[in-house]
Amino acid sequence: MSHGNQGMGFEALINLTNDIYNRRGLAIITKRPTPMKVLGPAKIKNQHVAVFEKPSTVDYTGVYRGRAIEFEAKSTHSLTSWPLKDIHEHQVDHLRKVDQHGGIAFVLVEFVKQHAVYLLTVKHLLYAWTAAQTGGRKSIPIDEFDRLCLQVRSGRGVPVDYLAAVDQLIMEVESA
Repeated sequence: MSHGNQGMGFEALINLTNDIYNRRGLAIITKRPTPMKVLGPAKIKNQHVAVFEKPSTVDYTGVYRGRAIEFEAKSTHSLTSWPLKDIHEHQVDHLRKVDQHGGIAFVLVEFVKQHAVYLLTVKHLLYAWTAAQTGGRKSIPIDEFDRLCLQVRSGRGVPVDYLAAVDQLIMEVESA
């Protein structure tokens, strides 16, 4: 699998999860399309050449429990850490802004070889991002995911039940 497509299986599971959430009336969350500009026909019949028109923000957007929800989905084959180079500065900034405006914003990180998915909050992402930008570690070790993040499991009839983790976050914020 190429680096550019390494998360396609993970995204397919998230898309299925979102479809089930939508059908059950729990949330409406959709995959945001990447803006593309078609340049013209390619040399191969019935094919066209296209380029990214502008950087996209994050992979998923929607509404859950009356609040905006936006998140990025990332997948890694690393056994030890998630490299911060896998997320772009404009995506980190977008998630920060969504959080500042009261939306629910996070990154779902899949560790393929461990068969584990974590919900990385904006708070923890920004802490690691800032440290990396000022000469610190350029990745988040899996043991930090174990300590600081919520693990996302299958459940309630969906393959990646991330809304269960979101509910935990909401409860923690409301009880603080």
